[in-house]
Amino acid sequence: MAEFAVTDEGFTWDGRPVRLLSGAVHYFRVPEEHWAHRLAMARAMGLNCVETYVPWNLHEPRRGEFRDVAAVGRFLDAAHAAGLWAIVRPGPYICAEWENGGLPHWLTGPLGPRVRTRDPEFLAAVGAWCERVLAQVVPRQADRGGPVVMVQVENEYGSYGSDQRYLRHLADVLRRCGVSVPLFTSDGPEDHMLTGGCLPGVLATVNFDAGAREAFAALRRHRPRSPLMCMEFWCGWFTHWGAEPVTRDAAEAAGALREVLECGASVNLYMAHGGTNFGGWAGANRAGELHDGALRPTTTSYDYDAPIDERGAPTEKFWRFREVLADYAPVPLPAPPPAPPSLGRPVAVRLDRWAPLDGVLDALGGPETHAATPPTFEELDVDRGVVRYRFEVPGPRAPYPLRVLGLRDRALVTVDGVRAGVLDERDALLGEVAGPATVELWVESLGRVNYGPRLAEPKGITGGVLHERQYLHGVRARPLRLDAVERPGALARIAYGPAPSGAEPGLFAGSFEVAAPGDATLELPGRVRGFAWVNGRCLGRYWSRGPQRGLYVPGPWLRAGHNELLLLELEGTPADTDAQPVGPALLS
Repeated sequence: MAEFAVTDEGFTWDGRPVRLLSGAVHYFRVPEEHWAHRLAMARAMGLNCVETYVPWNLHEPRRGEFRDVAAVGRFLDAAHAAGLWAIVRPGPYICAEWENGGLPHWLTGPLGPRVRTRDPEFLAAVGAWCERVLAQVVPRQADRGGPVVMVQVENEYGSYGSDQRYLRHLADVLRRCGVSVPLFTSDGPEDHMLTGGCLPGVLATVNFDAGAREAFAALRRHRPRSPLMCMEFWCGWFTHWGAEPVTRDAAEAAGALREVLECGASVNLYMAHGGTNFGGWAGANRAGELHDGALRPTTTSYDYDAPIDERGAPTEKFWRFREVLADYAPVPLPAPPPAPPSLGRPVAVRLDRWAPLDGVLDALGGPETHAATPPTFEELDVDRGVVRYRFEVPGPRAPYPLRVLGLRDRALVTVDGVRAGVLDERDALLGEVAGPATVELWVESLGRVNYGPRLAEPKGITGGVLHERQYLHGVRARPLRLDAVERPGALARIAYGPAPSGAEPGLFAGSFEVAAPGDATLELPGRVRGFAWVNGRCLGRYWSRGPQRGLYVPGPWLRAGHNELLLLELEGTPADTDAQPVGPALLS
């Protein structure tokens, strides 16, 4: 079998010098039916390798409950069939603007800051995960006839911690599980990051968006003799809800890419094709230079201003990069493949059935707990979804302000069944409430932090509820996991009635017909915030605050003939506002 090796001078393939021209394509952000197309697009741009993370929480949403880990192997097989090498980054932490940085909520909940360290409980869980996921990777290594040429140890660890014993343990676990191809680390090109994240005897790579010569000079201070590689060349960037879209000039990005290659380095474009945060799996960041400020949730679209856009089409950046990469290709580059089919004509969908949130919770929710203080999402076993917290304000008592401590992240509040407002962690003070009264807070996580020192923070009401200065003790909490909607037979338990004329909170349902499936965009005029499903597949979160206005609908998720659309609207609008009129959903 062929051997991929790391020498002081560079990479070799069967003893011959090679350069990795790689690009990130995350299998979990692309419908499997489109993998072949996206990989062919990568080849046409001039890449010879593809890189992917592996999100632990997607594949083990509950401890010991594994879901389709074999998808990793199928994607690697697809890369091999496309004539591409592969780089695998199995975590346990991946960042990736993904929920909790890929770490499972059932692990970070009890461990908190003990994650990503030598903590024995964390290492035990990591070891079990590695055994499971590497069973898909090890047989597909290059020295066994497969495409995998490198495997990463952790991810950007120098941006987070300095536990070298943890990194060494993790590298040893990878080797014990059968990884025989070269291992590597990747970090920012700063001394403190390279000091914390590099591991003796393991290839070190750096991540940046420009200034290749300066970045590689920083790497050389730590590794005087080793191949140069930019493991994440940030050719675009991600977008947060409520912020302006981030774009990068195509010509400028192509010039920065050329500088990387002129240094004699290998490169991995992050992202070659971003894809979509289906299923509500988008993560969040904290604002500020130290990543400890306000929550900034990431949009459902992970287009990333990448050279291959969210729907798989080439952008100007694609053609500019292709011009650069063609100079380093041993043969002429193939033409891009034909685009997947698009929906032929716009389709209006009238959502004519509706169930209130209480009814949805009764049908699909988990058991209600009674406690003195509010349990967190983690304690209620909720990764993505909403929790109804119900408090009783004793009485008689005068009206006092109601304040929520440690709200994460957003809550629709009712008092005695009447809408009283929407709170978030920056403004968690409600108007005055007199007792006796029943207060409900429908709290939604907007995505767990995926990067920085506040990784592994809990969700829900993490402090308590104060009436004046007095805690309201005694709470009933009932969870609704997002994936409960997708359980077989679950929707049959929903008692629907006619849909209201406005964007009331609750579950809306409607059906529509298409002549032939094709990629589309779902527009939801007048809807405020929630999640959408087509034929039982979750498209992700929608939110009227933008900047994202539509949700990508993969053609393979549609059917010729009858189709179903569901919206779980979690906020709605008060009756006395001049909100945008609610119209039918539109696929175009």
